[in-house]
Amino acid sequence: MFNSLAVRVLFALIIGLGSGALLQSQDSAVIESAAGVIDAIGSLWLNALRMTIVPLVFTLLVIGIASVADAAATGRLAIRAIIVFATLLIGFSIYSVLATQGILGFWAIDPEGAAALRTDAVGPAAGAAQASSLADFLKTLAPSNVLKAAAEDAILPLVVFGAFFGFAATRLPATLKTSLLTLFRAVSETMLVIVRWVLWAGPVGVFALSFGVGFNTGLGSASILLQYIVVVSLVTASVTVILFGLVTVTRAAPFGQFVRAAGPVLAVAFSTQSSLASLPAMLERTRDVLGAPERTTGLVLPLAVAVFRVTSPVANLAVAVFIAHIYGVSPGLPQFVAAILVAFAVSIGSVGLPGQISFFASVAPICIALGAPIDLLPILLAVEVIPDIFRTVGNVTGDMGVTAFLAKRELHESGAPPT
Repeated sequence: MFNSLAVRVLFALIIGLGSGALLQSQDSAVIESAAGVIDAIGSLWLNALRMTIVPLVFTLLVIGIASVADAAATGRLAIRAIIVFATLLIGFSIYSVLATQGILGFWAIDPEGAAALRTDAVGPAAGAAQASSLADFLKTLAPSNVLKAAAEDAILPLVVFGAFFGFAATRLPATLKTSLLTLFRAVSETMLVIVRWVLWAGPVGVFALSFGVGFNTGLGSASILLQYIVVVSLVTASVTVILFGLVTVTRAAPFGQFVRAAGPVLAVAFSTQSSLASLPAMLERTRDVLGAPERTTGLVLPLAVAVFRVTSPVANLAVAVFIAHIYGVSPGLPQFVAAILVAFAVSIGSVGLPGQISFFASVAPICIALGAPIDLLPILLAVEVIPDIFRTVGNVTGDMGVTAFLAKRELHESGAPPT
């Protein structure tokens, strides 16, 4: 059990919060000095993660766009699948913002706990977070200086530039395109190596950060962490319910039949927390129970697992909005639009990354787009294991639902009777 990084980080969080809270009442210069050193270690570890955000997000975005373009080139069915998934990603992204805002409107975060948690946090100071009107927002879309935007963590302009760069790269001759994407893959893999090194020291970093939280707030922050788990899990799990409803409404499959088909797959997804590990079961159940042609399942399901994760922007936006509430950040419409666009882009770019890496690489840019600090992300990462279950369950439900929808449409157009 202790070979799992997630488990070690979770234990580090518990020990850090507990020891920090225990020493909180001690009036000792030595303890104060030691707490300052531990806090510095936590800040150093967090900065080591921060330094990878811009190059990692940019390179993964370019590679992701190239992958989507290559998939679209395989034919009409792939294009249809991409359109359906893109529509779901945008639609559920908007839903996530509204649902999370609504839940936190009824169940507000404790002001005292939030005030203690946000001590010493530094938020982003540039980019879409500063746009106060539609006109200001539009001005931020295209960076006049890409390097300056990167230095100031102006994520949305970087994402826009990365999108243009990625689509432009697909228009290059094959030899140049291959060389360029190889370079970007090398850069992204190098960044991932650095992130893995940093996460290897995750228990130390999370202990240092959580010790500071416990030392400053006591155990009061534990209730906020529990609230975080409930809110993000609830928003993410609701997507699965909505997807079942969409399958029924669109007549992609009868409700009972889809439940029978998805049941064993959801069990695999729940236990493994991996869409890739669930792929064999998805292929079998979609083909044998839902009657989808092998041509459809063989293209759509691998494409879905390789390029799209329908719950990724949902959960990531819920995390970012929760953090914004903790820090008292009140984003306007331009910030939310920016966050949704960033969430959509990074959800494609971060597919296939390990859970701990994708969590930080995906959520941090969204926080920056909202104008919220990212200081608490490592602590939230320690309890992400529970919401991550609902991420995977929603992903495989979406994958099977879209496949069933496209399969029925393909059968209808071909005139073949449903099986």
